[in-house]
Amino acid sequence: MSTNRRIGVVGAGSWGTTLAQLLAGKGYPVDLWVYEKDLCRTIRETRENTVYLPGFALNENITPHEDLEGVVKDHDFIVMVVPSHVYRTVANRMIPLLSPGASVVNATKGIENETLLTMSGIWKEILPRPDMVELLTLSGPSFAREVARETPTAVTIACEKLEVAKAAQRVFSTNYFRAYTSVDAIGIELAGALKNVIALAAGVCDGLGYGYNTRAALITRGLAEISRLGVKMGANPLTFSGLAGIGDLVLTCTGDLSRNRTVGLQLGKGRKISEILGEMRMVAEGVKTARSAHFLAQRMQVEMPITEQVYLILYEDKAPPQVVRELMTRNLKHELEEESE
Repeated sequence: MSTNRRIGVVGAGSWGTTLAQLLAGKGYPVDLWVYEKDLCRTIRETRENTVYLPGFALNENITPHEDLEGVVKDHDFIVMVVPSHVYRTVANRMIPLLSPGASVVNATKGIENETLLTMSGIWKEILPRPDMVELLTLSGPSFAREVARETPTAVTIACEKLEVAKAAQRVFSTNYFRAYTSVDAIGIELAGALKNVIALAAGVCDGLGYGYNTRAALITRGLAEISRLGVKMGANPLTFSGLAGIGDLVLTCTGDLSRNRTVGLQLGKGRKISEILGEMRMVAEGVKTARSAHFLAQRMQVEMPITEQVYLILYEDKAPPQVVRELMTRNLKHELEEESE
């Protein structure tokens, strides 16, 4: 892709702004959709996203927009980075503006509450024609502020068509941001969404004062249940040992920049979820995804005990110490399911 071709980034949160900065730094003209009018004006005047990515001077190749049309129409490469609970609404608004054959890269990690669809699943449901655009997903261990500081980072870009994933790989890759390709679109999306739920649980354990043993056990068993659901839904099991799987899971469960772990930390200290969310400007996707994952596990008849207990903490006000007791005293099992008979 030549750098005289414009790229659209839909969503100016920390991750959207960071990806816009990365692409602009490669020489691409980038149009950035900013939902908040005041913030759009601030970015235009100060060249800084003072709300979601303060402290970084934005590249002059980035043009902020209040309207979607200026970011989507006549663009053949669009990056979607809006919260999962508004994803469908924004995607529907984009449909009449999309260029046929455009690549739409999903960088949102979540599962829709009402339909239990991934973000690509939403697109497949609402597009007038399935071949109208190329759908991709970008995921992996990538805190926005570290990428903005150009810290070496590796991610995965997935598309059911390998050649499309390879083209996007070339667009994103830099000397500090390395993109790998995958054709396991559903596995990449599920891993990216579900790790946020496990990160909430990791934060709860930290808030309760537990140690590294507990965290290591939680990450490992969390990965096991994510993999169970993913494989049941057609994902490649090897995906969950990759960047979007164990890589992102470890980062989100251990990093101080993790919003989901931070929410869990406060829950573990006894605070209520409504109080915690009321103080946050950014979105902790795991809170909504926990609900989706709980019901998706039931629909698919997959055992996900950690996810279930996170759901009970968030939506049924279950006490975190009780959750830990119940997880530790469940029926004893063989570690590897295929050898459990």
